[in-house]
Amino acid sequence: MMLFKRPDTETLYAALVAKDPAYEGVAYVCVTSTKIFCRFTCTARKPKIENCRFRETIAECLEAGFRPCKRCKPMLSYGAADETVASLLAALEEDPARRWREDDIVALGHDPSTVRRAFKRRFGMSFLEIARLRRLGDAAESIASGEAVIGAQIDAGYESGSGFRAAINQFFGTSPAAMKGKGFLKGAWIDTPVGPMLAVADDHALHLLEFADRPALPAELKRLKTRTGADMVLGRTAVTETIEAELEAYFAGRSANFETRLAGHGTAFERDVWRNLRAIPVGRIVSYSSLATSMERPSAVRAVARANGANQIAIVIPCHRVIGADGSLTGYGGGLWRKRWLIEHERRMAERLAREMPLAS
Repeated sequence: MMLFKRPDTETLYAALVAKDPAYEGVAYVCVTSTKIFCRFTCTARKPKIENCRFRETIAECLEAGFRPCKRCKPMLSYGAADETVASLLAALEEDPARRWREDDIVALGHDPSTVRRAFKRRFGMSFLEIARLRRLGDAAESIASGEAVIGAQIDAGYESGSGFRAAINQFFGTSPAAMKGKGFLKGAWIDTPVGPMLAVADDHALHLLEFADRPALPAELKRLKTRTGADMVLGRTAVTETIEAELEAYFAGRSANFETRLAGHGTAFERDVWRNLRAIPVGRIVSYSSLATSMERPSAVRAVARANGANQIAIVIPCHRVIGADGSLTGYGGGLWRKRWLIEHERRMAERLAREMPLAS
């Protein structure tokens, strides 16, 4: 979905020596002489180039046997929002209909090339591309709700009607006239301590919540489009705001309660598995076999495991709380390192919440 073409070792090493913050969260250095991995901005003494192995994700570092550095704490900083990225995304939310240009970026005190690199590495597209897609998404939604095509064209900043039609066709695979009465899902990125997540929602429910680097995410989005018959545009809804607030409370350790309404995807069996997953108390873990037994389906362990893997609402439907019968973490679409992190985070949260709970009289 969002591909990052890694520069050569010499370029990465130069960035490491310079403590270049542009590589925060998109590349890490594994040091073979100490078996630790660090952020590019780590203040520790820099290793020799022959002792450096560069990786794109924390998962790759952990799976290769490297431990997180205690000085720069890469596990805790992963996904932290770049200040430039955060400020420009906030500006886009304030004025999504604006036809952004490089001059606007300069006027806000940013260097266009730095902004371009930061957005490309984080999202796989530039800020101007994101802004353009946002305008097109809003225009498509206006057309679908009945607004005249010419009005949507003007609002999107297109002087040429043919250019607007071509842009809509390229993005949605259909003409503006064919979009009348069509519904859309809105996708937005949400930053978390363990990496950015993509939330897809409409005005009524949350359809998908996944980590942005999940390998299966493109296939999930395609499947979601097929199920709903709706295209996805960049944007936020009230549902997005609700889940973002609930995730903030979750990662702060204040609450593991999620009240956001979920869309009813999946088969009847899958939905039954997901209901049982949500019934697992925070701080607890269960095996696939015990989950199947609790559902009075002791022979359906493999089917339960498949339904667990088909879940596309991460954290809210806590499939990370299920482990192998031998105590192994087994598979997790967001990466085993995240599964370990979430389980440990919830263990600490449960202990703290239990301590703070008033004693029964």
